[in-house]
Amino acid sequence: MRLLLIDDDTELCSLLTEFLTGEGFAVESVHEGRRGLERAFHGGFNLVILDVMLPGLDGFEILRRLRKESRVPVLMLTARADDVDRIVGLELGADDYLPKPFNPRELVARVRAILRRYEPRTSAAARLEVNGVALDPATRQVTVDGQAVDLTTFEFDILEILMRAAGRVLSRDDLMENLYNRKATPFDRSIDMHISHIRRKLETKRPFIKTIRSVGYQFLKSGGTGFSLSSPDEVPE
Repeated sequence: MRLLLIDDDTELCSLLTEFLTGEGFAVESVHEGRRGLERAFHGGFNLVILDVMLPGLDGFEILRRLRKESRVPVLMLTARADDVDRIVGLELGADDYLPKPFNPRELVARVRAILRRYEPRTSAAARLEVNGVALDPATRQVTVDGQAVDLTTFEFDILEILMRAAGRVLSRDDLMENLYNRKATPFDRSIDMHISHIRRKLETKRPFIKTIRSVGYQFLKSGGTGFSLSSPDEVPE
């Protein structure tokens, strides 16, 4: 697996390259934004580790431009005290984020969790159709009332989990463990943000995903009669 590390901290890049190489990854590091974007587009990497603060182009602008043409998974590195960075990164299409400073072992665990979501399926799962939403795991295509919907890999996987459990409530911990192999923390909004994106793409005519206050999320088996309930566990739209 080839990783691209875009961070202007050369000492950190050197340490992470040594550690990640020891974990079996091939790592290339870039310390400037425009060069990092170029390598992300044309380097054939399996995953990009992207810092927010960069010379040339910042991490948000790199991610914004990258998402226009590429679905390469992106793990963002953010300042510990700045929740806004994390939310903006997820809004722009980051797969996960990790606040600095961090344990390199946690970085490896998160990288592997993301890459597992992108591995080709070894067996064909059954096609799903619930409440007018059709999801095909073989082609990774989603339609709503026959109209195609473009989802990222993580959005697709979250939707599949919710649809397979249609009618049942899944907690944020259930979803986090399924997708990231870790429990949700009080300040971890990655699942909430991904679900917010799914809602925007699906719910043009009616609601499909209901928020159960202080519990979790439920995919509706039949058409809802109103908007999803608000919850303190969900980032407001």
